[in-house]
Amino acid sequence: MTLFFGTLMLYGLVHHEVGAEGSGGPHIPVGAAHVPASIAQGGPVIDTRSGAARSYDVLPGHVALTFDDGPDPDWTPKVLAQLAADHVPATFFLVGGRAAQQPGLVRAEVAAGDEVGIHTFTHDDLGAAPQWRRNFEYSQTQAVIEAAAGVATPLLRPPYSSEPSALDDLDWAALRDAGAHGYLVVLTNRDSEDWRLPGVARIVSNVVPPAGGNPGLVVMMHDSGGDRSQTVAALGKLIPLLKARGYVFSTVTGAIGAADPLAPASSAQLWRGRVLIGAVQGSDLVIGALGWTIVCAGALSVLRLLLLLATARRHARRRRRPWGPPVREPVSVIVPAYNEEAGIEATIRSLLRNDYPMEVIVVDDGSTDGTAAVAERFALLGVRLVRQQNAGKPAALNTGIAHARGRLLVLLDGDTVFEPDTIRTLVQPFSDPCIGAVSGNAKVGNRDGLLGKWQHIEYVVGFNLDRRFQDMAGCIATVPGAVGAFRREALVDVGGVSEDTLAEDTDLTMALLRAGWRVVYEERAVAWTEAPARLGQLWRQRYRWSYGTMQAMWKHRRTVLMGGGAGRLGRRGLPYLLLFQVLLPLLAPLIDVFALYGLLFGDVARMLAVWLGFLVVQLVASWYAFRLDRERRGVLLTLPLQQFVYRQVMYLVIIQSVVTAILGARLRWQRMERRGMTGVPGAPARQPQTQPGAWE
Repeated sequence: MTLFFGTLMLYGLVHHEVGAEGSGGPHIPVGAAHVPASIAQGGPVIDTRSGAARSYDVLPGHVALTFDDGPDPDWTPKVLAQLAADHVPATFFLVGGRAAQQPGLVRAEVAAGDEVGIHTFTHDDLGAAPQWRRNFEYSQTQAVIEAAAGVATPLLRPPYSSEPSALDDLDWAALRDAGAHGYLVVLTNRDSEDWRLPGVARIVSNVVPPAGGNPGLVVMMHDSGGDRSQTVAALGKLIPLLKARGYVFSTVTGAIGAADPLAPASSAQLWRGRVLIGAVQGSDLVIGALGWTIVCAGALSVLRLLLLLATARRHARRRRRPWGPPVREPVSVIVPAYNEEAGIEATIRSLLRNDYPMEVIVVDDGSTDGTAAVAERFALLGVRLVRQQNAGKPAALNTGIAHARGRLLVLLDGDTVFEPDTIRTLVQPFSDPCIGAVSGNAKVGNRDGLLGKWQHIEYVVGFNLDRRFQDMAGCIATVPGAVGAFRREALVDVGGVSEDTLAEDTDLTMALLRAGWRVVYEERAVAWTEAPARLGQLWRQRYRWSYGTMQAMWKHRRTVLMGGGAGRLGRRGLPYLLLFQVLLPLLAPLIDVFALYGLLFGDVARMLAVWLGFLVVQLVASWYAFRLDRERRGVLLTLPLQQFVYRQVMYLVIIQSVVTAILGARLRWQRMERRGMTGVPGAPARQPQTQPGAWE
């Protein structure tokens, strides 16, 4: 992020978007009380390098053509071609940022025998700039010229300058500062005013002196900054006309009778300039690539939204039909639990209220609190408690599967509360013998606080748009641990729940698809789960989920080359996860910084319009997801604030997960404090004591 921010600021400096004190033009004149008369009435070349002020006139009959604001990839070559055709040298005052973008043109100018000078790095008004900024403008432009052409130059022309008589006190202070840095300042005594685009004839008349003498001329023209076709055309007329008057064309220093000022650059100077040129060109590439990436990402996001909405609508219509003959086969419900004292009672009670034949198995994975004692109180109601030493959630699930008697297994977390009809609804898809697993619809139970509301929005949108799309595409990647049903045969087929990843539910689901089993989504099977109540807990949970999902994607990467259900996972599910859960989130912080840059230095109205458009798209998608799930939509009022806090946290979690994966670090199971839930079916009326140490 730091590197990108620096790249972005460098890009803004080069393109005169940030940091320009005089970005709107020259400063307002403040008077010339301190400008010496010898300077104001003197020649166009001013030397204050020795501390004393001295000006130089151009030799009579000599003319020095000077060009500002370049180099330009379109117009500078045409100017050089015209000068070469007429065998005329010139002096080019370069903008450092543009020279860094076109170093080849700087080399061409020096190779043609022309002089080069400094016109600042960003075309900033030196009279209005502070001391540190002037130093920056001098040094960076000098570094670019040294690297581009291999020479150092003492020539400087301040932007927005003209004749010596136009100098005010601020300009004079800037000129003296330039002299203290070793620069010879070049102004003009003939401004062509080609920047006004007055027409070729007018440009020529602005330069050519009246008949009756050939005074020395320093002609100011421009080879960049806009359409310079009139400048090029005027050169074709001006040069022959002045030659016919007997003028001799020379560089600025030649016109005042001085020696060539360009000196070879040292090795250190060359490398410094090369680094700067590389940084400038790199910033152009990075920002240009990011611009196209944002366009592509925006287009992909819009297409994804349209696809999600269309498939969600179709999925909702399809689910109105029954799965097939009713399923009445008894099921085994397995609840792995570790330090779940705060919520395990509500979980068991909600299961016992289900109107479906079942056995309930609670696997206590070495809890250090009262989880086992709470579960034992339900023994008379048919709840079996299996104890084991702490071995992790996958091991607890496998233990429960081994003790289960049913062919259909329902797995849920120890903090989950089922609706009375959840189990019956969840197992109905098993009327199709090809279905190996069913994902239910998990909802956030503790949604009172702002963080809970944001997670509630995320769950509803995820299950009612993404999960429906994945179901239609045959590539559901995750049957959530909170509410899922499995066919025992399918679990045996894949060797049970693997401990290879930290996202055991995603790994198991992908393994089932890889083995040829169908995985479907039943949105009417509702379960309430406890979400993290604090930001730190949320970070740890999502960090594990993201890292575990990446592990599972890597583990099952070979499905890309396989057929059937495995191929649907490899060629649909994995690219979808990679693109929208890994790659685009990685870009999101860069896009946010880019947007902030636009708000500070660019078109604020356009950036706000883009952000509002993005927010409207989010609201539309979320509103439709809530409508499908028959949820109250008032919570969507918190969505704008979610974009500033929650969204950034999720993106940073993805970045940390990717870095962890790249470094090959091992991430252990995290723990989350359980507080229990109120206000959902089966939840206790009181708020239990906090119980630290539960699984996430």
